[in-house]
Amino acid sequence: LYGLKQSPRAWFGRFTMAMKNNGFKQCNSDHTLFLKHRKGKVTSLIIYVDDMIITGNDKQEISQLQDYLATEFEMKDLGGLKYFLGIEVARSQQGIFLSQRKYVLDLLTDTGMLDCKPADTPIV
Repeated sequence: LYGLKQSPRAWFGRFTMAMKNNGFKQCNSDHTLFLKHRKGKVTSLIIYVDDMIITGNDKQEISQLQDYLATEFEMKDLGGLKYFLGIEVARSQQGIFLSQRKYVLDLLTDTGMLDCKPADTPIV
């Protein structure tokens, strides 16, 4: 598949079939989101190019999904979510905090504005 114009489309088609064969349903509003409801528990997977997040309240299903995907595709588990699509994820006792601090700092560095002085902008 590599090197062909349609290779990403063909790969995603294969991935979609693998998810459906494992009992997941593809979300209509976001085709990269797959959900599985079983006995009051939910498992979800979202994929973007070569990054994916698997989450839910069924640890056994998550583990089985990871094992299944590892047999179908070459992948590795990077552990707990820390960064996804420019969004940093930090966990604490109060909950989960999402930030784009690193993205903004990289953007300021790339544009040569890292040393600029901030100014208040009055907004409701």
